[in-house]
Amino acid sequence: MTLPHLRNDDGNSTSGCRRGVRHQRRWISCRPHRRIAARLGHRSRWIRLPCERVATFRPLSDLKREDFYGHDGGLENEAAFRARVLETAQHKRELTTLPRIQTRMCASTPWGMSQLATVYAEGVVSHSTSSHGGFHLSSDLNKRVDAALRADGGWYEEDAEWAIVAITFPDLFTSYERKCADEIIQNNWPNVWERTYRRELAPGESWAKDRAAFDGAHADDWIVVSAIYSDHHPDMTEVIATRGGKRDGQAEEMRFLVPRAEYAARDRFGFVIDPVRHAHYEGLPVL
Repeated sequence: MTLPHLRNDDGNSTSGCRRGVRHQRRWISCRPHRRIAARLGHRSRWIRLPCERVATFRPLSDLKREDFYGHDGGLENEAAFRARVLETAQHKRELTTLPRIQTRMCASTPWGMSQLATVYAEGVVSHSTSSHGGFHLSSDLNKRVDAALRADGGWYEEDAEWAIVAITFPDLFTSYERKCADEIIQNNWPNVWERTYRRELAPGESWAKDRAAFDGAHADDWIVVSAIYSDHHPDMTEVIATRGGKRDGQAEEMRFLVPRAEYAARDRFGFVIDPVRHAHYEGLPVL
């Protein structure tokens, strides 16, 4: 599959790109926030690719990770890729039906002064700043947010809390955005998700619920809070552990030696010390 045609977001041909043709390779250099669209074959189907530089007239098999500015994660196979393309295309179509308006507002946010605002509806505004961003809901609309999720000031940051706005006002978001929001609520606020869908989440279905289960099961165990490769014990990792993995600066600390390969395969929530197998380590003697 080749990429015979490339266009910028504004629909103009990339052949007029200021950096133009270089040694017949036709590299396209884009700013990080720019996008290009690639038409596949002879059909008028375009895929938007976030990129820093993409070479035209190159097979997809020749493209490397460094050819792209970023990505949205890995996919298992071609079928998953095609499904993602269709999902993205549907998302773009739905976006054209939503009356979102980009503008500039003189507004102070928890993350600094607003540099760009997107009005989703009256009382629902997304702000971008030089460092972060998020949504602001008017006082009346904020009352419609689930009490367990409601922010007193009506501000919801863009990494995870935007999902709270999306599930509260689903008509303002695309089906893809609603899907993402649902996954975020499931992973971060499992109690709300379970109450909404009247179904208990099983182990492995929610990061926050699994985290709570891990913390509860190992509240009295030694959990690693710091680790370094040992220079004095080959293939071992020197670790510092506290009861329950507490990091408040007040917890008792102990050192252990753990096989490097075993530590590398640790649980995503932390490494649990087995005092029987993992040797207590006092460090090198002071001469």
